[in-house]
Amino acid sequence: MGMSHPVGLTAITVCHKYSGGPMKVPLAIPNLSGREAEYLQECIRSTFVSTAGPFVTRFEQQIAELSGTESAAVTCSGTVALQMALEGLGIGTGDLVMAPSLTFIASPNSIRHSRADVWLVDCTPDDWTLDLEVAEAAIEQETDPHPHGRLHRETGKVLKAIMPVMIMGASLDFEAYVEFARRHGLRVVVDAAAAIGASGADNTLLGATGVDAVCYSFNGNKTVTSGGGGAVASGDPELVARINHLVSTARVGTAYDHDEVGYNFRMTNVEAAIGVAQLERLPLFLERKRQIHERYAAVAGQHRDLEAFPTAASGQSVHWFSGFHYTGTDVTRCPRFCTFMVDRGIDVRPFWKPVHLQRPYSDAPRTDVGVTEQLWQRIIPLPCSTGITDDELDYVADAAAEFWADGATDA
Repeated sequence: MGMSHPVGLTAITVCHKYSGGPMKVPLAIPNLSGREAEYLQECIRSTFVSTAGPFVTRFEQQIAELSGTESAAVTCSGTVALQMALEGLGIGTGDLVMAPSLTFIASPNSIRHSRADVWLVDCTPDDWTLDLEVAEAAIEQETDPHPHGRLHRETGKVLKAIMPVMIMGASLDFEAYVEFARRHGLRVVVDAAAAIGASGADNTLLGATGVDAVCYSFNGNKTVTSGGGGAVASGDPELVARINHLVSTARVGTAYDHDEVGYNFRMTNVEAAIGVAQLERLPLFLERKRQIHERYAAVAGQHRDLEAFPTAASGQSVHWFSGFHYTGTDVTRCPRFCTFMVDRGIDVRPFWKPVHLQRPYSDAPRTDVGVTEQLWQRIIPLPCSTGITDDELDYVADAAAEFWADGATDA
């Protein structure tokens, strides 16, 4: 799913009474009640506050372990993680990467930053992920075999990779993506921005599913945050080494020798310190996300026009965001619901506008995107901070139930 997302960190200012006290519920804010302050003080005492320091190494090791890989590279953002994975695989000018239109704009931006172009694909109606059947048909109808992938006849560019998105932290059918990619000579770079702690079928860790790279985001609204930053995990240690070289100004040795045009894209020790403290409590965070999902799913189950966010048929999803999918006929009820909730002090916002509707990608090649166009305005994320209290969760659920009760159409 893209890296930085349209879920805010600032609680809105409307304040109402609930259970005898003020209630104001932000959409997604970081949970910093662990050892974050202690580790930050350690950075200050040691003076290791920049891109070198023990927390960087420690965070990379933790990411690798969680991903089932030997190594990982941390970066200054999740978008950069995707870009570096592509560039590390040799993808760039003259190349195409397939990605879903139903994602945050960071996903295609990372492709453009690598100097490749994006080929947008529709999503499935059931799990909202890139539709491999649609992608298969497009490849068969619009491309020819090429030594390094598939030649897209209309653009003259070579399709070299596919970028599935673990939307809302949902798992994927990784075996299907890997098989699809091998059949067409493609690489698989997974946008796992919000999916730290997820797994594939049979509890296979993400980096051990056969994909080429898994990319995370640690933006402030993610389940695990470092304040910013990202990471690439891969079962190919040479790819990780290549990425670490690229993000460190392509410096060779200890002198100021550089063998190519690199980037200053490393994560700082300060950011990594926060990340290390966050990962110490990952099981607790994931359990709270599961509880939030179940609470909202229970509300959705009581109303004929609502569904919970989908959960993958296999693998372990991590429910970064949970909320409602409206299935009724009057889609104008969705923005009215947002207004209703905001008026009660609950921060609820529209979902991402699909990539094919964004100005920078208006001319990007695409499949038919009818499912995406039907779906995106019906997706309503609800507050999901891991620190949300039971009272706050009840307040959100009760307010939502009030609006969606049969016959309720306006705030």
